[in-house]
Amino acid sequence: MAKPAKTFRPKARVPKGLRDVAAPQVRAEAEMLAKIRAVYESYGFDPLETSAFEYADALGKFLPDEDRPNEGVFSFQDDDEQWLSLRYDLTAPLARFVAENYDGLPKPFRRYQSGPVWRNEKPGPGRFRQFTQFDADIVGAPVIAADAEMCMMGADVLEALGIPRGDYRIRVNNRKVLDGLLETIGISADAEDRTHMTVLRSIDKFDKLGRRGVELLLGDGRKDESGDFTKGAGLKAEQISVVLDYVESGLALADADRAAVLDGWRKVVGTSAIGIEGIDELAEMDALFSAAGYGTDRIEFNSWIVRGLGYYTGPVFEAELLMEAKDEKGNAVRFGSVGSGGRYDGLIERFKGIKVPATGFSVGVSRLQAALALLPGANDDKQSDVVVVLALDAANMAGYQAMTRELRAGGMRAEIYLGGSGMKAQMKYADRRGAPVAVIEGEDERAAGQVTLKDLILGTEVSREITDNAEWRESQAAQITVPRADMVEAVKVILARHGLLKTDGLHRS
Repeated sequence: MAKPAKTFRPKARVPKGLRDVAAPQVRAEAEMLAKIRAVYESYGFDPLETSAFEYADALGKFLPDEDRPNEGVFSFQDDDEQWLSLRYDLTAPLARFVAENYDGLPKPFRRYQSGPVWRNEKPGPGRFRQFTQFDADIVGAPVIAADAEMCMMGADVLEALGIPRGDYRIRVNNRKVLDGLLETIGISADAEDRTHMTVLRSIDKFDKLGRRGVELLLGDGRKDESGDFTKGAGLKAEQISVVLDYVESGLALADADRAAVLDGWRKVVGTSAIGIEGIDELAEMDALFSAAGYGTDRIEFNSWIVRGLGYYTGPVFEAELLMEAKDEKGNAVRFGSVGSGGRYDGLIERFKGIKVPATGFSVGVSRLQAALALLPGANDDKQSDVVVVLALDAANMAGYQAMTRELRAGGMRAEIYLGGSGMKAQMKYADRRGAPVAVIEGEDERAAGQVTLKDLILGTEVSREITDNAEWRESQAAQITVPRADMVEAVKVILARHGLLKTDGLHRS
């Protein structure tokens, strides 16, 4: 007799480099996005949604992986044999949108957008192939004041999220200064030049690798702790010395005097016209920061801020968290950059053939949310506010639905238990849901025109303090019986007791 064919059962697993996000994180992220949106709106930005897919040729070859141009994206061919790619950021689609609708847009054009982006890159701890960005951009503004405004807005965003002044820094540089540096050591300023981008990306790693690590990357290359070798820029010793002088110039003064940092950079770029132009732009931004009251405790000039994407043409900036935290295992966590941006005057030119000035700021939502979740008190006051109505009598389901509708109409979140189990299992479900209140109407309560309300939060607190059965029997504070007509108001009282009801009667979302 032949063996029955084995049933194929796919392994339940999330794809590598991707993740599922549970309700607490979803809600926390939504709350964070709302705060960021409020800041963007206050600066006059309007929302825009662009497609998740773009034609691959529209995205351009701007990803940091110079060894795999256009391979850092997820792509496929459609029925027309056109290559489509999932967007790797929100800036390239914006450039396409502006080029396509150029004549009908007000200029400058201010837009913000939040959404997922995808990178076909090697995943790692805290580094996912899909993550969320929240961008704000100004298109059609050639003045440096636009870049300064982006930096100030970035600082305002972080403070709106509850990050104290001094625990973050907006760090600013200018790609023109970096081009001037490369010019002084005889390296082409062409963004497509491999050596050019290798030098810049080596500088960008200074805060992670230190002087010696960057020195190796500027030379023959560096082998990391895992044994992987990264090919270097191949610079000569004297070239490396100039680059390191630049990187380290002004670092000791970065948190005290922006002008002093620029003085140090002037000595390095020498007579380079493009380098001097970049420093002059930063000096203008410094004046604007100072006039608006943004000191070095919020915005500083920093030599290793480069930005890996090749489309930046002027000021570049990163938002970095400085405070320390520990993960669930007690290990120290370094947050690093949680936002970035810069000027990209040439990106729209690819479509229009004319220079269209643009600058923008992007919040790395997923990374920032992960950082905020580790801060002291981040997980306080996370009690659910959903009220669970127990369904103890299948024949009375319409009555339970009526109770639930009344609770919802009163501004509360409420659900009926729909699992088909008995009372014990239903109470266990309410506990697992983190429900603050369980509403109980059995036959006795219905006959008496009453409902029983269990304060599950108070019940948990009481149970910790009770030492014998007598005390348990005597403790009635966690359970009350009220007239059916008073149910809504009685539930509100319990929610208010635990800070889960706003004074206007609306539930906490």
